Amino acid sequence: MTAEGAATGAPRDALRKTPAGQDGTTQDAYIPSARRLERERIKRARARRATALAAVSTLVTGTVLFLAVVNSPGWSRTRETFFNAHYAREALPKVLDGLLLNLRLLAVCGAAVLVLGLLIAIARTLRGPVFFPLRALATAYTDFFRGLPLVICLLMVVFGVPALRLQGVTTDPVLLGGTALVLTYSAYVAEVFRAGIESVHPSQRAAARSLGLSGPQTLRHVVLPQAVRRVVPPLLNDLVSLQKDTGLVSIAGAVDAVYAAQIVAAKSFNYTPYVVAGLVFVALTIPMTRFTDWITARMDRRRAQGGIV
Repeated sequence: MTAEGAATGAPRDALRKTPAGQDGTTQDAYIPSARRLERERIKRARARRATALAAVSTLVTGTVLFLAVVNSPGWSRTRETFFNAHYAREALPKVLDGLLLNLRLLAVCGAAVLVLGLLIAIARTLRGPVFFPLRALATAYTDFFRGLPLVICLLMVVFGVPALRLQGVTTDPVLLGGTALVLTYSAYVAEVFRAGIESVHPSQRAAARSLGLSGPQTLRHVVLPQAVRRVVPPLLNDLVSLQKDTGLVSIAGAVDAVYAAQIVAAKSFNYTPYVVAGLVFVALTIPMTRFTDWITARMDRRRAQGGIV
């Protein structure tokens, strides 16, 4: 116990000499004080109490909502129409087969969106009057496709492009629907990348140029690595939205998870297949959302510790 601890009567953290090692030196072992141990015990007790209260309140809230729904006047009809186990079992295999198309669209369109969005963002951040036409085109592109609803873009591409009867242009609804997704989402992703590029302090560019790096080298080796790290969370959020919106290609006739559910529902006049398709998309989205939250928290911790420039 230290002199201050002895004077106040409060136990303090202490260092204890451990037995000498092979080299004859002693090592200091940390011994937490009784006060610290008591604080840690209280913190653990509070955490357990908070967890128990959260669990109880969640259970009570869920029970109240469940009773309110099942005791409503139209619950029996709603259960038969939207939560029929027979039609759910019938629709699930077909919905899962269609889901493969959604996953392929997510993989291909996601990669294309990232590449095109980055190129548009770079075009918007180019400096000098000679690049004004390129900046203007990139700005017009982002403004137009960010303002155009995705459904309208899909209809225009899926039905408008084949109507032109251009030789060599595909009429495959999957390719046309994927093109519409890329056109729309690349505008959103371009703004995310542009925000990351502009968040890099100008001193970084100045330092790189003073070291002899050219403009493209500065952008590639100094600006873009910092910008991309800073915008990873919003990029993942855009990919989560893209995953859900791949179901919109069903309006073009592509048999994905949504269209497969629509086929089963049209045969039975029961809407349970739509619920099954929705739950499948939710099951895919939740892990990606939690991964995005984890990445965001991890980057915030590293930034707070000075690990990210």
